Amino acid sequence: MSVVRFGVSFEKDVLDALDEYVQENKFSNRSQALRQLVNRHIVEKKWQCNNRVAGAVTLVYDHHKRDIANHLGDIQLQYSEEILSVQRFTLNEQYSMEVVALNGISARLTELAEKLISEKGIQHGKLTMSRFD
Repeated sequence: MSVVRFGVSFEKDVLDALDEYVQENKFSNRSQALRQLVNRHIVEKKWQCNNRVAGAVTLVYDHHKRDIANHLGDIQLQYSEEILSVQRFTLNEQYSMEVVALNGISARLTELAEKLISEKGIQHGKLTMSRFD
């Protein structure tokens, strides 16, 4: 992939916000930050267009809650074509974290994530998706 240089003009407050974003995220320069922002926009656009994406759902839950692991497993069975892998980690004596690796149409991955995250007993859940083409 070749790199193309171009000039861009920003209002002072927008440039200041970009520089703050660069510092907060520890990018080495503005170009890296702009690349990341453009790629994020492209991924979000793909989500809306129902393209194939890769993703992961991260869940944190109290593993002592009655049948939560069984309920999560039942939901996951309905999406076996989209699920690549499931990893469960014990965080401490009360909490577990589960990471579900996904590949599929963005709307279907979002549907699965919403079902998992809304399951009773989930303390925190997040879906991330990324393009791979």
